[in-house]
Amino acid sequence: QVQLVESGGGLVQAGGSLRLSCAASGGTFSTYFMAWFRQAPGKEREFVAVITRSAGSAYYANSVKGRFTISRDNAKNTVDLQMNSLQPEDTAVYYCASKSPGGSLYLAKEYVYWGQGTQVTVSS
Repeated sequence: QVQLVESGGGLVQAGGSLRLSCAASGGTFSTYFMAWFRQAPGKEREFVAVITRSAGSAYYANSVKGRFTISRDNAKNTVDLQMNSLQPEDTAVYYCASKSPGGSLYLAKEYVYWGQGTQVTVSS
């Protein structure tokens, strides 16, 4: 059983930055793909970014490409999301998630383990 705990959310003005962190325990962290998803009020949970097990590759939603950066530290069992140039439309609860190899990297239903989420609010 993998436990994921996010931190780092908060309130920021448009154009500002935040860094989210996710700490994992249980399981073997380096064997999982790690991703960030977000869910805004009244909307479905959507893919934000994913990083491969060795951190060799990362993939992003078009809406965040060039502004967000996902990274991981397999020695510390952590995955981070650096968010720059934040906009009001980035306001959502952000979730850390993990999955084993196989299946789509971009679909929430493919991810087995989820954190409790951290709120990010961007004011205009």
